[in-house]
Amino acid sequence: MFDIKWIRENSEAFDAGLARRGYEPSAAKLIALDDARRSHITKLQDAQNRRNAASKEIGKAKASGDEAAAQAVIDEVAKLKAFIQVGEEEERKLVAALDEALAVIPNLPHDDVPDGEDEAGNVELRVVGEKPVFSFNHKPKEHFELGEVHGGMDFSTAAKLSGSRFVVLKGQIARLERALGQFMIDMHTQEHGYTEVSPPLLVHDTALFGTGQLPKFEEDLFKTTGDHYLIPTAEVPLTNLVAGEILAEEELPLRVTALTYCFRSEAGSAGRDTRGILRQHQFQKCELVSITRPEDSLNELERMLSCAENVLKKLGLHYRVMTLCTGDMGFGARKTYDIEVWLPGQDTFREISSCSVCGDFQARRMNARYRLKGEKQLGHVHTLNGSGLAVGRTLIAVMENYQNADGTVTVPEALRPYMNGLETIG
Repeated sequence: MFDIKWIRENSEAFDAGLARRGYEPSAAKLIALDDARRSHITKLQDAQNRRNAASKEIGKAKASGDEAAAQAVIDEVAKLKAFIQVGEEEERKLVAALDEALAVIPNLPHDDVPDGEDEAGNVELRVVGEKPVFSFNHKPKEHFELGEVHGGMDFSTAAKLSGSRFVVLKGQIARLERALGQFMIDMHTQEHGYTEVSPPLLVHDTALFGTGQLPKFEEDLFKTTGDHYLIPTAEVPLTNLVAGEILAEEELPLRVTALTYCFRSEAGSAGRDTRGILRQHQFQKCELVSITRPEDSLNELERMLSCAENVLKKLGLHYRVMTLCTGDMGFGARKTYDIEVWLPGQDTFREISSCSVCGDFQARRMNARYRLKGEKQLGHVHTLNGSGLAVGRTLIAVMENYQNADGTVTVPEALRPYMNGLETIG
């Protein structure tokens, strides 16, 4: 969310940034809303000042015995009081109108983010590893074909229980999913310095506003009762750990991670990836969140990306890193890297992680600040988030890349300690 004062002082840069994201210029409209708010506040203040002065005049008029003058001032005060009462409600409406307009404006891209309208404009940064070479001659199977053959992925029972875009995992595949999640969380806490957190899966709407899912993307969320929603990603509770807080500079960077279930309605993805578990309403993800000083956030993005990449490297999976263009970035991001893993069954790369730096965009929405060391001055922190990784998509990648001719799947060496030494499933 933006500071209207900053927009006033940088209106051309603001509109230019929006244009890069495919949005219409908005500075003039926002400034007009702010002008209306300011003008009304000035009128209210003038009325309040006059009421205060008039209240004193009543006593003086009565003391001098001029009842007519006193009554005239009393009538004036009554009118001013009525105007102020109505005006305060109008002020709330004007403030709300400005806040609502600001709330749906996306973050502005960094200067080095490539311009583009959609994913076709993304730029390949690097490719790591090689495509697997299989000993069999037939086309590699997709994960759901492998899972259904051995009964480890049950979509019909899931449909009976919950509808489409759900799955029941059973036996060794369920165990492999659990192993992947444990492997990720252990790696990030023991090797990468993140602190493990077990957050609530239900959050208030204020938390979702803070990270930018509300109000613009409500259709993608699962609302429960009252103002509670199921989390679409652990980014929401993890980033909101600092909402409303004033951190000491020496506490930064703050790095936290969580392995949680996530819930998404996929309202904007109707008809896409309907087979298998690539796009589910419920899935597990290992989330990474960093809270930093402004001058450290871009370096922290590179560090976070490296942490996510290390998971794939240890699993021996072929992948590439993409820099997202302006038209493909998320609402709150200033710069985003996607990691795309190779899926032999689909014969293509698919996203398995996104790592984004949001600058102070989320911090302003949730009022998360820090105090500079040795100073009284406060500044907004910078926030970052990334997948380290999406567990279900990593399960897909392991199954497809490590499949054998008979439909079994070799367990990557890094996961065998979590599988009690099991080398093959299926």
